[in-house]
Amino acid sequence: MPIEYSGRGIDADADAARLRAALNAVELPPALTAIAHLTGDLSLVDQSLRGLPDPAEVLPRPHGGMTDDQRAEAIDRAAAAMADFARNGGRSKGGPSDETLRQLLHFITGPIDDAYLPLLLHELGIPYDRSAPSWTQEDFRPKKPLRVLVIGAGMSGIACSHRLAQAGIEHEVFERGDDVGGVWRENTYPGCRLDTINFGYSYSFAQKNDWPHQFSKRDEVLGYFRDVADSIGLRARTRFGAEVTRLQYDESRRLWLVTSSSAQRGVQTDEFDIVISAVGQLNHPSIPEVPGRDSFQGAQVHTGAWDHSLELAGKSVALVGAGASAFQVGPALVDDVAQLTVFQRNAPWMVPTPAYHDPVTEPMQWLLDRVGPYHRWFRFHQLWSNVEGMRRFARVDEEWADDGLSVSELNLRLRQTLSDRMLERYDDRPDLAEYVVPTYPPFSKRVLRDNGEWARMLKHRNTTLVTSGIERLTVDGIVSNDGSTHAVDAIVWATGFDASNFFQPMEIVGAGGVTLQDFWEGEPRAYLGTSYPGFPNFFSIYGPNTNLAVNGSIVLFSECAIDHILMCLRELLEHNATVVEVRNDTFNEYNDMIDAENSLMAWGASSVTSWYKSASGRISQNSPLPTLDYWKMTHNEVTNAYLFR
Repeated sequence: MPIEYSGRGIDADADAARLRAALNAVELPPALTAIAHLTGDLSLVDQSLRGLPDPAEVLPRPHGGMTDDQRAEAIDRAAAAMADFARNGGRSKGGPSDETLRQLLHFITGPIDDAYLPLLLHELGIPYDRSAPSWTQEDFRPKKPLRVLVIGAGMSGIACSHRLAQAGIEHEVFERGDDVGGVWRENTYPGCRLDTINFGYSYSFAQKNDWPHQFSKRDEVLGYFRDVADSIGLRARTRFGAEVTRLQYDESRRLWLVTSSSAQRGVQTDEFDIVISAVGQLNHPSIPEVPGRDSFQGAQVHTGAWDHSLELAGKSVALVGAGASAFQVGPALVDDVAQLTVFQRNAPWMVPTPAYHDPVTEPMQWLLDRVGPYHRWFRFHQLWSNVEGMRRFARVDEEWADDGLSVSELNLRLRQTLSDRMLERYDDRPDLAEYVVPTYPPFSKRVLRDNGEWARMLKHRNTTLVTSGIERLTVDGIVSNDGSTHAVDAIVWATGFDASNFFQPMEIVGAGGVTLQDFWEGEPRAYLGTSYPGFPNFFSIYGPNTNLAVNGSIVLFSECAIDHILMCLRELLEHNATVVEVRNDTFNEYNDMIDAENSLMAWGASSVTSWYKSASGRISQNSPLPTLDYWKMTHNEVTNAYLFR
């Protein structure tokens, strides 16, 4: 069936003024590309209309740097093209040729290496799902199906189950919770929402045109994952309430013994040929071992395990942390509590994002409704802006004079721009200004979104900022390192997750009885975040060194890892093998490269503490790779990287 791209369409005469008003109000390049795609009028994507962005610019210019004259000409052409299209019936079926798609893509990307095209076409999803397996298990081994387990029904687990089902591979999903959604099911704290644009935080195969916000609230994101899970029939193959506690590889039988625990079934052991972990990194709250923590008699709650019976209105509350969850929960609480004491160890870097809390604008909603392909091109535009993103600003210049505050000239330029923007928020509060600019290079820690809410919270009459650190807890409060005592009724721990302790609480025992934790020796490592020598037929998604800080999309990276795993399974089936295992030399060479590259990124060069690092200081979370490099590595032939037997 051809893909329908027209949307509701427009009336050539009645909607002419409305169309012009909408085009004047939205970011123009993706709208032009969508209309060119819909109408076939490629004059809308002529390079003469394209802006000229400056790669050294810290903050991107509106409309990709288009001049006023270019915008006026483009809007005239788009209005005329849509009017002609409407008068000629206003229906568009099928999809443009790859050559036409290339021209459309280049209007947004500019001239690029053709090596990018498979990645870009995958993300665009036009005119079909390009990563859907072109094979099924029936093609290779119909009489002996693989028994595959996917652990986790969050973002990665849902996508993995979808691809396995497309390939006709029999599988089950074990999910410890009572529903799908992973971190979006578990994190329910006030103010919880995306800090990446939600059009990009969606699957290439399940794009959505009616997001109510550009940075969705938690319930909107969870609703999306629930809808996708329903559409692919995931619930029917999922065992909910089943927490996997142990994986034991049986070398003689070449299979995994999987022990799980659930209230319904108790403890039981199942057998699977292949195990794929999709448990993620950010699912076990971390609370620091502060002296006296158990003596505090007030309420304590972690943002990752929110207690909705807790009533904080009118109370004196301590907010411990100044990272991503604190940035969201603090402003959501400050107006209702009697006193908010914020304990900040390191000030966060923030990128100006004025519309962070705003709904999708009415002009944009109108275009999304009327111009069928617009949501795909808007999503693609956002993706492209993050393919390399601000990676160049995080890259270390080895010749740069190290002052601990920046890692390159571009990084310094970013520091100056962000500092100026942040300090503007505190013109009326010089007493706070000295505490809000970080003393470490940008991108050494996670960068947050700034729409003024953090500054509003810090300047609120109810708020006290403490930067000296916590010495201990008492029965009724917190003693800071400067000797001050802060009486509080409740403590909100916004202290992140135990991210470097991958796969907990599972004990994973591979060949020879070696546990994965012993194999790592405190240094979590993987090949492409997916594979481990000595652990045959075991894969992971969003494993070590796949978290993103400056470029790419975590959904895209997970889809890449899943494509790679499916390639391994195809090879296994095609050669009638029973074991697939990454080679030692492949694993070691890859991790040597990852360590070398991470040392040349701000988060690897800086000494500031962050969840990006394991206990030893190794960067075990972040990928330093350009998006294209990870795409190519995960889509290369697997025969030289793995052993099949």
